[in-house]
Amino acid sequence: MLIKHSGDCSKRRMTYQWLFIVKFIYLVCLVAGQNSSDTLPLDYRYACLDQSSVPPSATYQTNLNNLISSLSSDSATSNGFGNGTSGVDENMVYGLYLCRGDVNISVCHNCVQNSSRLLMQHCPNSASAILWYPFCLLRYSNQKFFGNLTIRPRIPMFDATQNFTSAGEFDSDARILMSGLIQTGSEEPLMFGTHMFNINGTQRRYGWVQCSRDITSEECRTCLSNMLEDVENCCEQKKVWRVFSPSCIVMYETQPFFLNGTSGQEPQQAEDGDDGKWWIIVIIAVSGIVAITILVMITYFWCLKRKKDKKAIQEDGLNSMFSQDQTDKEESMNTDLPMMPLSIILKSTDNFSDQHKLGKGGFGPVYKGVLPDGRQIAVKRLSKTSVQGVEEFKNEVILIAKLQHRNLVRLLAGCIEQNEKLLIYEYMPNSSLDFHLFDKEKGAHLNWKNRLNIINGIAKGILYLHEDSRLRVIHRDLKASNILLDHEMNPKISDFGLARTFGGDQRQANTIRVVGTYGYMAPEYAMEGLFSVKSDVFSFGVLLLEIISGKRNSKFYLSDEGQSLLVYAWNLWCKSKGLKLMDPLIETSCIHREVLKCMHIGLMCVQEDAADRPTMSSVVHMLASDTMNLPVPTRPAFSVGRSVTEQSSSNTSMHYSVNQVTISEVIPR
Repeated sequence: MLIKHSGDCSKRRMTYQWLFIVKFIYLVCLVAGQNSSDTLPLDYRYACLDQSSVPPSATYQTNLNNLISSLSSDSATSNGFGNGTSGVDENMVYGLYLCRGDVNISVCHNCVQNSSRLLMQHCPNSASAILWYPFCLLRYSNQKFFGNLTIRPRIPMFDATQNFTSAGEFDSDARILMSGLIQTGSEEPLMFGTHMFNINGTQRRYGWVQCSRDITSEECRTCLSNMLEDVENCCEQKKVWRVFSPSCIVMYETQPFFLNGTSGQEPQQAEDGDDGKWWIIVIIAVSGIVAITILVMITYFWCLKRKKDKKAIQEDGLNSMFSQDQTDKEESMNTDLPMMPLSIILKSTDNFSDQHKLGKGGFGPVYKGVLPDGRQIAVKRLSKTSVQGVEEFKNEVILIAKLQHRNLVRLLAGCIEQNEKLLIYEYMPNSSLDFHLFDKEKGAHLNWKNRLNIINGIAKGILYLHEDSRLRVIHRDLKASNILLDHEMNPKISDFGLARTFGGDQRQANTIRVVGTYGYMAPEYAMEGLFSVKSDVFSFGVLLLEIISGKRNSKFYLSDEGQSLLVYAWNLWCKSKGLKLMDPLIETSCIHREVLKCMHIGLMCVQEDAADRPTMSSVVHMLASDTMNLPVPTRPAFSVGRSVTEQSSSNTSMHYSVNQVTISEVIPR
């Protein structure tokens, strides 16, 4: 009965612990089964670099033995790094050792001793060689290499049994986080750094970087970045990997392996006939199994107790983002959002300086940042005084973390540290669509080819939200300022703070909290709170007509026309004068039939009856077809603006639509 009520927490943790026990027993058996010094431990690699067929001279070999002995002795008193030479002229040999930054002097000395013996054993006739042992690196050569950045040979190691469950996890998560670790680690005095990454609410990754201390910080950063790029060729889909080079080492694992310089036992190599060490290993193995078994039982009962505590705050995940009171029960959020250290974000944005501020979104300011690897990011920072912003921030995390499409802005990571709640997005260098579209100077660079590409991209992005994503998503705030443009002017839909999801066969919903932007809201939503996929279709239709005309719908009634952009376009269409709607800036670059077709589709999208509007799949199909016969649109829906058919006789200002419908005052975002 206890097992039945223990919950997913205990089952998951028990599974991880027993998997660890099995792997541990396997490792013990493998080490215990070594009966000669020729058997390679699991964790070391070596490279005999001298390609000459002529073995080194006896004098060189003597100098090498002396140098190796000297380096081994030096490691017993040093801080983990040392180099030296032996001999003169053509028989001079150069050597260097580097111990891991998290080991103590004793472990370092033992590692260098073992590495010396193994390297001489496996490369007896090489003038140059290098060996990477679990806790140190040992290298020698007949050429002076001190201070020279060397990234070859590159030796990858990975666990072939541990693949990512989905392609691209390394690209989307580890690259950003490891790049930050490379930046901080290369600037440390020991050129060494470790960090635990919270990939999502239930998974953790451990990163480790180190450089040889005879190169500069800049060269260290170059070496580590090069190793990270090489991961694509060897280990991209692996959860556990290490990449070694003569000047630097990068590691990425699923279990903690840092020793903090105070403890840790170096893997020992069984010598011939040395039964004492074999029994030590057995004793350690048995003790470890007993300790782990006790730990499993403690974890099991701890999880069971935690399951019964309804007000316990969950250890992992993003729930703490939205906790306004520590006594409130937090909602469960199943997201796959990687976490980025606050220190990296602060450095990339110069501590959120005004010079880096891009603007202000629905829940707080947005800043531009530059990551250590040179990539630009946009950082959304939740305002500490925004109540509405908390809900929008929460909604955006839940939705955008699950959505991936080339026409949706990409969420890279999040951060929850020191009362900061941050979302990190890819940076869009060309700002938003309204920045170009409604400016005469910038609009001149937005030719018809670009505008048509933007129209198609927006349509495909909305289609993905409505039909192709894991969730059926209604954006509810599609507008020109929420369409961002990348370096090639490709559109990406952003700002999912107001979005809602539908499940199963649900097609529409109702809300008493009408939020959105004037000029883009469908009439049934603005007046009755009724929204559906057809609400987004209406907003897309408005966007399409704005892109063609270069005019804002929300301010068009202030022009000499005295009516909305939608009604103006409808009247021109009825008079077969549709090309008069066209922005003069695209007159020389456009194809008239394409402009008229887009105008036709736009008018179909803004029809008053939601049932008459096409679906986004139909819109995408119509945009792609040159021969399809399009249905005749009906009169467009009302718009926010002054009435062209009726005036109020009182002193009280009243807004009317063109079809005499009074418009309720709705507070826009």
